[in-house]
Amino acid sequence: MNLLFLTFLFPLVGFLILAFGRGRISENTAAVVGVGSLGLSFLSAIWVGSQFLLHPPAGGAYSQVLWTWMSVDSFHAPFALRLDGLSLTMMGVITGVGFFIHLFASWYMRGEEGYERFFSYMNLFVASMLFLVLADNLLFLYFGWEGVGLCSYLLIGFYYKDPANGYAARKSFVITRVGDTFMAIGLFLLFRELGTLNIQEILTLAPQHWQVGNATCELAAILLLLGAVGKSAQLPLQTWLPDAMAGPTPVSALIHAATMVTAGVYLIARTHTIFQLAPIALELVGVVGAVTLLIACFSALVQTDIKRILAYSTMSQIGYMFLALGVGAWSAAIFHLMMHAFFKALLFLAAGGVINACHHEQDIFKMGGLRKQLPVAYASFWIGGAALAALPLISAGFYSKDEILWEALASHHMWLLAAGVLGAFLTPIYTFRLIFVAFHGEAKLQAHRGQGVSYWLPLVVLMVLSTFIGALIHPPLANVLPASPGEAGGHGKETLALISGSLSIIGILIAAGLFLGERKLVTAIANTGPARLLRRWWFYAWGFDWLYRWLFEKPFLALVAINRRDLVDFTAGIIPAVARWSHDILSATENGRVRWYAASIAAGAIAVMAAMMLA
Repeated sequence: MNLLFLTFLFPLVGFLILAFGRGRISENTAAVVGVGSLGLSFLSAIWVGSQFLLHPPAGGAYSQVLWTWMSVDSFHAPFALRLDGLSLTMMGVITGVGFFIHLFASWYMRGEEGYERFFSYMNLFVASMLFLVLADNLLFLYFGWEGVGLCSYLLIGFYYKDPANGYAARKSFVITRVGDTFMAIGLFLLFRELGTLNIQEILTLAPQHWQVGNATCELAAILLLLGAVGKSAQLPLQTWLPDAMAGPTPVSALIHAATMVTAGVYLIARTHTIFQLAPIALELVGVVGAVTLLIACFSALVQTDIKRILAYSTMSQIGYMFLALGVGAWSAAIFHLMMHAFFKALLFLAAGGVINACHHEQDIFKMGGLRKQLPVAYASFWIGGAALAALPLISAGFYSKDEILWEALASHHMWLLAAGVLGAFLTPIYTFRLIFVAFHGEAKLQAHRGQGVSYWLPLVVLMVLSTFIGALIHPPLANVLPASPGEAGGHGKETLALISGSLSIIGILIAAGLFLGERKLVTAIANTGPARLLRRWWFYAWGFDWLYRWLFEKPFLALVAINRRDLVDFTAGIIPAVARWSHDILSATENGRVRWYAASIAAGAIAVMAAMMLA
């Protein structure tokens, strides 16, 4: 386990090699370094994880101090790693899924300008994400937190020559920084109250320092929640995620499906004691998740861009994780996080294969009939879509989503349960709408199949993990997270599983009835006045961008316009203005005329004599 540091050292070295070798190394070398560094990181994680599980350390956790980062008076912030069941689970997801995404990207990005730059950013992102989940103190965690935000900005704006991509990158950076600022204030508050940022010390001291419902504790928890909703694209800071699809598709698979957007879920789970002492904040976590999952489901129903549909489904599934956290189902949230990483990475990579095969066309209504032309992508979408829709018994998503619904019922959060059940009905409709429209019906373009092991191997592995086989992998969370309300079982679990499974099948049948064949019924419905209004409203994400533009962007621009000649700028501008004025006057005296120079000398002499006489 003392090799734990290698998990982030390999991708960090890969980043340095690619960053400083830019323009001087070939694509093949860049692929070997970029993918190989993640492969070595994954192998290191397997070795460390096997040692952890076979020879559990005392106390159920292993700590490794690398060096002292800061030490001022009583404040100490070391670069220290902590491995327990939760960080082991996250490390496995990041390095394992990340490796297969890197492998797929070596095929997908071939021939693109900036190939080595792409892999340098991806390697740095993985290293930052590992800092985040392995950190034993909140300051080190925040270091990784900001690192993944930076890499997200760089990767979303990878195609920087298109201004729209630059706008999407800036939007994601600014919105997530809003949440990060609140989180930083929360860290200051925790340090002021508890005198430490060490996570385990905080979890020990918090119950001693605060009673349940303490106002300061509630405030600290809400500030952490605001940081979490920014990174995890939850209400009200969710608007950046659909636009983030401007980045290359492997970026969407790694950052915006499998890892970065789950950072908020990890943060709340890691600081669970704070939220247990803050019931209002914990209830708010569940409400935020429930509302986000529903608005994302409705928005996904009307999208036409294949990646934006998957982006809204990501928002929805993260909403399920927040709902689980809000009802105290800590382990269920992390279990769904892991299953979601498998099937959503599969769907995004398969979408990348489709986009590449269709000459970068992303509108599903301009595709059609692709099931025969792209059989591997078609199988990937069916298996990944079944997991997303929680198809009973055979899909990984069924087991994790069903666990969340059961925990909501066991904790008597009936409104949250209702939101989860409605989401379970809507998810198969929009998921199989995508599949039926893109892969069935009449072929509208000629697609070319992907070739090579770097194309099909990641898809095949993730397909296997997205079935019930993946659900057999249970995170070792027993000694890390508290027990959940429904952990002991109870009446109604089987009935709820039957209901949710039936809703999944019914949703698929509805999608088949509406979107297979000539689609006359759905077209007739869509052409009605109310349907057009709802479609436009949902298509533009319930108008949140419009609302924020009027609430924040336009007032700010108006203040800038009013204050464009502010007093400070005016005062500072006096100095160069006087210098320019003096220069103009003195320049006018240098006119090349002898009489003018003689008169100037005489005037100067008279002035000097007058000054001497007056003195």
